[in-house]
Amino acid sequence: MWARVGLMGSVALGSMFWSQKNKTETSPYELKLIQVLFRHGARTPLKSIPDVLEAQWVPELLEVPAHTEIDYMVTDLQGGPRPPAPVEDSYRSKILTGGTYPGQLTTLGMQQLYDLGVRLRKKYIQEEPFLTPSFNPKEVYIRSTNIVRTIESAKCLVAGLFQQEQAGVVSILTDKAEKEILYPNYHGCKLLKRLIGHRWAESSTVPDIAADLQSIQRALGVDPHQHLDFILIRDDMVAREAHGLPLPTALENWRSIVEQRAVDMICHIYEPSKRQNLQMCVGPLLHIFLTNIEDKIQGTTSKPDRKLFLYSVHDTTLMPCLMALGVFDMKWPPYAADITLELYQHRQSNQHYVKVSYIGQDQKIPGCSDVYCPLQEFKEALAVYALPDERYYALCDSVDDHPKL
Repeated sequence: MWARVGLMGSVALGSMFWSQKNKTETSPYELKLIQVLFRHGARTPLKSIPDVLEAQWVPELLEVPAHTEIDYMVTDLQGGPRPPAPVEDSYRSKILTGGTYPGQLTTLGMQQLYDLGVRLRKKYIQEEPFLTPSFNPKEVYIRSTNIVRTIESAKCLVAGLFQQEQAGVVSILTDKAEKEILYPNYHGCKLLKRLIGHRWAESSTVPDIAADLQSIQRALGVDPHQHLDFILIRDDMVAREAHGLPLPTALENWRSIVEQRAVDMICHIYEPSKRQNLQMCVGPLLHIFLTNIEDKIQGTTSKPDRKLFLYSVHDTTLMPCLMALGVFDMKWPPYAADITLELYQHRQSNQHYVKVSYIGQDQKIPGCSDVYCPLQEFKEALAVYALPDERYYALCDSVDDHPKL
C-alpha cells in the first residue's frame, strides 16, 4: 500500500515537473523583465471613527515575525542618507487607543507581504527559473515611499521572495516628500492640488454620498458636526475586520454601502475622465515603467542584469494606475494588492510583448489586441497618461505662470 502510494506520488511528481518543463520549453514567449507595484499590508487605521466603540490597537499587534527579518538599509535615490519623512512624522504625532501610532504595519500586514513574496518566488524562481534564488542587488531594484509601513512591506516581500537568503545588503530607495511620484502628491505638486485638492471635501457633498453619510452618522450615533467621510469610515472598518477587532453593530449592516461610497468618493476626487488628472497623479510612475522596459530592450541600462523592479506604494497609487490602464474594477484594492507588468520577447519573431496582471489575474488592457500586448500597442495605451519627470515638475509649477490654466 505504502509502496504504491509512494510510487504514485513520485509518478505524479515526475509528470508535474515534466509538464512544467514542457510548458516552459513550448511557450513562445520568453520572460525578460518584471515590474511589481504593490500596496502595503494590513495596518493600524489612519484615524479612528470618533464617538463609537473603541478598538484597542495594542503594541502586540505589531510584533515582527522572525521569518520576515532581513539585512536592509534605507537610502535616498542616489544611495545617500534616507530623506526626512514628514508624512511618517505626522502619524507619530498622534496615538490610537491601545497605544500604537496610526498607519503602522501590523504582524498580519507583514505576513501578507511575505506571502506575496512567496507567490512571486513560486512563479519566478520555482516554476520558471528566472530570478536567482537568493537576493542579488544586480538583479533586483526596490523603491518605496518614505513611510515606515511601505518600507517594512518591501522588506517582508523580499524576505518571502528570497527566503531570507541574500548576497549583500538589501537597499530600499526612497525620495524626499516634495518630489515623491509614487503617490498623487498634492503637497509637492501645485497643479495637482489645484486640480483635485478641493474635490476631497467636495466629494462628501455629492447628493447620494451626502445622504448616505448622514444616515450612517445617525446610525453610529456620531455627532453630525464631526468630520467624517466614507474613506475614513472604510479605513477604520477594514483595519478592524482584518485584525478581528470589534465593529460597531451599526457598521455591520452598512458594510457594502461603505465599500461602494468610498470608491464613489475616490472616483469623484480623481475624476478619471479628465486625462490631466490621471497624468498628474501617476504620469511619472507610468513613464518609469515604460523607461524600464525600453532600457531593457535597447540594452541602454547601466545595470544589464536587472530583472525585477519592486515599488512599495499605497491604495491611492494603485487606483489611478488601474484607471489609467483601463482596468479599474470599482473595488478598493485590498492590502498587499499588486499590479505586475511582465516584459516578454517572442522566441520566433523576436517581437516584444507586455502582460499586465492585478492580484494574480491577467488583464486585457483596452487598446491591446491580446493579454500578451504587443509593445507598440502597450506604449500607445500608456502614452496618453505617461509623463517624463521634467515635464511633470514643469506642469506642477505652471500654476504660478498660468492662473487660468
